[in-house]
Amino acid sequence: MAQLSRWAKKHTKSEDLLVLEASGNSFQVVRSLSAVGRRALVLESCQLGKLKDAHANTDKISAVRIGKAYLAGTAKEVWLPDEKTQERRDWFHAHRKATKRTTQMRARLSSYLSDNGVRLKKNTTLTQERVAEEQLRKTRQWSPRQWQVIEGMLMELRHAEQQRRHWRSLIAQEVIADPLLLSIVRLCGVRDLIAFALGAIIGDIERFASPAKLVKYVGLDPALDQSGEGKWEGGIGRHGRKDLRALLIQAAQAIFRSRDAVAKWGRKLLARKGSRNLVVAAIARKLTVAIWYLMRGRFSALQELDGRLKTKAGKIISAVAKSALAQIGKSRRQLREEIEQSLKAGRIYVLDRDKKFAPLGPKQSLAGGCA
Repeated sequence: MAQLSRWAKKHTKSEDLLVLEASGNSFQVVRSLSAVGRRALVLESCQLGKLKDAHANTDKISAVRIGKAYLAGTAKEVWLPDEKTQERRDWFHAHRKATKRTTQMRARLSSYLSDNGVRLKKNTTLTQERVAEEQLRKTRQWSPRQWQVIEGMLMELRHAEQQRRHWRSLIAQEVIADPLLLSIVRLCGVRDLIAFALGAIIGDIERFASPAKLVKYVGLDPALDQSGEGKWEGGIGRHGRKDLRALLIQAAQAIFRSRDAVAKWGRKLLARKGSRNLVVAAIARKLTVAIWYLMRGRFSALQELDGRLKTKAGKIISAVAKSALAQIGKSRRQLREEIEQSLKAGRIYVLDRDKKFAPLGPKQSLAGGCA
């Protein structure tokens, strides 16, 4: 990076614009160039990658190709996250990797046990050292070598689970400390993890001029391919932010199972369309619209918390580690009281279940419990 800064000072001027393809350290390159007074943009790598595969490729050809793509407008500019948003994204990705690792180790252990004729009961505890070993020893007579394999897998599983809980505790603390993120928790189906992911991935909500822009960014707008009289309407996959879309789909599933007004609308839609996936995607779209309005500051006061929202607050507190509570110097009860007061004073938005992007009456809402 030091060599890059020296090169930029020597070979470029302050009025020059540098464009580069998105890669692992693109954001750091832009920040380093900005520190020496040079403007730089990061371009989306998807279209540039297609151009690369279709032509001969060298460093000089790539540089010309990236410049032409920017001038032609065929490559979109990637938003540069601020420092706080970037750090939150790092936390979010670390939690995702730890969760994925935990799932992989559970599957590997279950597969090994199944190969040896052992099937574990549902919800069997494997992350508590003594409990897991006692249960597994009772299943059959293991040879010393077999048991060493099982012990190794249990060690990896416990380590992955410990990492997952560590990141989840930090995420819960971040949500509790940020009034904006905590206000998003008031939406039905949304808890600390989804609220944190919204803050980490969306970042500055001002870059989305309308709810439709945010819906498109997440990838909840259906695909369309039309040629002549033929028309094909696809699903919501293969575009947008897959990680955030998956979390919003989970939230929509929780809304659909609730007694919320939007859930009633969803059940009527299911009776007409016959596809649960379509209904859940439609609810996720409406939830995204509500999130846009909330993050833009268009909210109203909440007079009191219902039982489901209080339950949700308790679950968020339970994710905070005991060591973190001791460092904060507050009990779970004190923290709960502060969260409830913050939720009452926070922001809320009620969404019309019958319209795409419009506010509604007091009885029709996506806000509430759905813990």
